[in-house]
Amino acid sequence: MLSRVVRNKAAIRAFQINIMRFKTTIALSSTTSSYPTTHVKDQPYDTPSFVNNEFIKSESSEWFDIHDPATNNVVSRVPQSTPQELEEAIASAHNAFPSWRDTSVIKRQGIAFKFVQLLKENMDRIASVIVLEQGKTFVDAQGDVTRGLQVAEAACNITNDLKGETLEVSTDMETKMIREPLGVVGSICPFNFPAMVPLWSLPLILVTGNTAVIKPSERVPGAAMIICELAAKAGVPPGVLNVVHGKHDTVNKLIEDPRIKALTFVGGDKAGKYIYEKGTSLGKRVQANLGAKNHLVVLPDANKQQFVNAINGAAFGAAGQRCMAISVLVTVGKTREWIDDIVKDAKQLVTGSGFDPKSDLGPLINPSSLTKAESIIEDSIKAGAKIVLDGRGYRPKDSQFANGNFLAPTILTGVKPGMRAYDEEIFAPVLSVINVDTIDEAIEIINTNKYGNGTSLFTNNGGSAQYFTKRIDVGQVGINVPIPVPLPMFSFTGSRGSFLGDLNFYGKAGITFLTKPKTITSLWKSNLVDEEILKPSTSMPVQQ
Repeated sequence: MLSRVVRNKAAIRAFQINIMRFKTTIALSSTTSSYPTTHVKDQPYDTPSFVNNEFIKSESSEWFDIHDPATNNVVSRVPQSTPQELEEAIASAHNAFPSWRDTSVIKRQGIAFKFVQLLKENMDRIASVIVLEQGKTFVDAQGDVTRGLQVAEAACNITNDLKGETLEVSTDMETKMIREPLGVVGSICPFNFPAMVPLWSLPLILVTGNTAVIKPSERVPGAAMIICELAAKAGVPPGVLNVVHGKHDTVNKLIEDPRIKALTFVGGDKAGKYIYEKGTSLGKRVQANLGAKNHLVVLPDANKQQFVNAINGAAFGAAGQRCMAISVLVTVGKTREWIDDIVKDAKQLVTGSGFDPKSDLGPLINPSSLTKAESIIEDSIKAGAKIVLDGRGYRPKDSQFANGNFLAPTILTGVKPGMRAYDEEIFAPVLSVINVDTIDEAIEIINTNKYGNGTSLFTNNGGSAQYFTKRIDVGQVGINVPIPVPLPMFSFTGSRGSFLGDLNFYGKAGITFLTKPKTITSLWKSNLVDEEILKPSTSMPVQQ
């Protein structure tokens, strides 16, 4: 019987290997020295999956077009991974986990160092793919990569961050607390940060000894594919990192499969709540960053020019497609008179191709996003808002961008809660202005809003800053800093309606999220007693 079982297992394994052997492997469409620098019209590239350190062409019959937002030309396709392909990716991560978990932390750290170096060497390559698929300006795309790179650099400190605790709790008795990896982690990523968000979790997943199945946004998968290639080159073993594609079917598989122990998500409210509620109901750990409505408050004693430069960059950078974009300006007192200066400054911003170094912001991700933003603007005007800078209908002079999803900087004044421009996350270069008379009114507006990602205060008064920070109920606060996202030695601390979960991304909280505690209590008697005086006891042991 045993020999039959062994033979059957060997046959199954041989069959599995045979299946993998006949899969079509393909190369990525870019290299470290060859990547797009202009808007291309070539034959669309088929985005592969990544399993066992190989780029595999999908056998799916369902594919989604990836459009260049500046032209709406199709530049790539991404598959809905088949049920078999999803199973292979998860099985690959599950099977690789025991060996990777047992790999020494020093070796994992060494791979992390190599990974960081490769990310630096390929920064422009990754940025160029982001420009092509997502629409950001090249400089902003480089920033996308840099913020993810910083998390990868911080992950190299894992030999300090993962230290356990030991205490001699009683005579000859020691208790040690260590943290161990969870297993397979599923990461579901958004379109607006194609490099940064995968890198928010992937480096820490790797150094803590976990394995991963990543689902990049079906709109912008290119950056994640390059990151996987670099991880493999850095020495990450086959199976430790895998990438699948698709929409609802893929997400549901990641949620429901019992081999996946934790889920990370960044995206919209509806999807985030669904993933969090269903994932936690199945006993998984889930961290989910959702929507946001970030306010910037300006007091009359603020440095006006510093403020004006900051508000326009924070509101219109990345075409407003940041979860930390400032979409609401709260002017206090006479600062409402500064709106003309903001408008004058915003008019100087150039909207255009991300490959054009003159551009300050690029297009929105797709036509539906543009339509939604324009609808919100129109409805808010009908509700009483005044448009003082109208970016609707903007088109770059170059005819190749005639079909692009462009919306130039737009400013609405007289906005109030209840208007769509205030209540909804626009995710576009649209700034809504609310006027109040006091800092307390500003605080009340922000604390009443359902979201809690971030807020900023511009002032030259330390007392006002202290008053504000103590009373504001938002996870990330900036004082004269418009986008207060902390560097990765801290965590991304969005709160309230902007975050679901107990442990935020990266930093100490990120490591805690990806690991579970274990205590080991040991007793080694240094002075052995006569065995004859020991008597059986059923009482609770009490050590002295």
